[in-house]
Amino acid sequence: MTDAATGEGLEVHEDFEYLMSFLPADWRAKAKDLGALRRCRKMPDAATLLRVLLIHLAEGCSLRETAVRARQGRLVELSDVAILDRLRQSGEWFRWMNVELMRRWVARQPESVLGSRWPIRLVDSTRIKEPGPTGSSWSVHYSIRLPSLACAELQVGDPHEAGESFCRFTVQPGELFLGDRVYGVRPGIFHVLGAGGHVLTRFAMSNLPLQTPAGARFDLLRRLRQLSGTRIGDWPVRLEWKGQEARGRVCAIKKSRGAAEKARRDVIRGTQKDGSTTRPETLEAAGYVFVLCTLEADQLGATGALEMYRGRWQIELVFKRLKSIIELGHLRKTDPDAAKAWIHGKLFVSFLVELLVRHAESFFPWGYPIDPAAPSPLSVAGVPDDAPPRASGHQPPASLEGSGAELV
Repeated sequence: MTDAATGEGLEVHEDFEYLMSFLPADWRAKAKDLGALRRCRKMPDAATLLRVLLIHLAEGCSLRETAVRARQGRLVELSDVAILDRLRQSGEWFRWMNVELMRRWVARQPESVLGSRWPIRLVDSTRIKEPGPTGSSWSVHYSIRLPSLACAELQVGDPHEAGESFCRFTVQPGELFLGDRVYGVRPGIFHVLGAGGHVLTRFAMSNLPLQTPAGARFDLLRRLRQLSGTRIGDWPVRLEWKGQEARGRVCAIKKSRGAAEKARRDVIRGTQKDGSTTRPETLEAAGYVFVLCTLEADQLGATGALEMYRGRWQIELVFKRLKSIIELGHLRKTDPDAAKAWIHGKLFVSFLVELLVRHAESFFPWGYPIDPAAPSPLSVAGVPDDAPPRASGHQPPASLEGSGAELV
């Protein structure tokens, strides 16, 4: 408890009251509308429900320990089975709060990088497996922005849904989507282009048929063999799919000897695991990095395209933090509804962590914002979070970049 005479610190319920100030205005009403609080028997309100579920999701306590802590903290008397049932019913509520938090808080970040004129979106997915040898594998399809590393969009896919694709994401005109080679296929590429976006993605030679601007087959390997040292290749190509046509460029560079040898070992290991045979062309192509870019050369040069692609690694770091800090990597629920609710709840915790870090980096003499919803909180550097770059070239700080807390 806090010493009322000295005023040192905040009581737990006051800390939670501060935490609730970050949530959407009608989050309590939505708990009932979306089925998380259908019955108020033993669960008095949405705030109590959220506190109990956060003991399980944020603290990492088992359901049984969560029940004990909730009872000892005089929150509510519930069994571990009852808490699991409440969590199962809260999946859509957590999903809704995640979307609202992204709209209200996360989207107000600088989005350009390397002098780019386009909002940059990194996309990837990660697998979350249920316990046991026969457990199902769920997926989180995730998109973040550069350089803020803020989450732009997410989806939770069940074990029976299709795999990774740009088609899973909404596209705004002018956005530049960065993806790994699994995204370098025509349906996803034309999905982005059809919505007015741009694509910068690696691809596998066998998965992306390319043509020269004149319509002949594009022989990628023949062109890659022309590269030596640090020379960069930049060749115009054409794509066709279901009566649609698009123009792009292949930008490529040769890997160092060490990087090429490691890539070839990875290819051989992967094919041995699948029981397939490694093609010589695949091993040769592993000695290069090549990307498809749908921007014109005068908009983004080959060097800039390859340098920009390096930023895709940031989303891998996001997944590492999600799995290590909030324990997203091991799914503890075997029931499909509970599993999906648990994933959405863990992502909700990661959003709260990001918001707390962001406001901790803003200066308030009293230690917290009076109105967290107010636009442009003043950061320690004296620049509002969503202010445009100054004429002097000074950039507003990306609040999570380099802070060691790039959770979402």
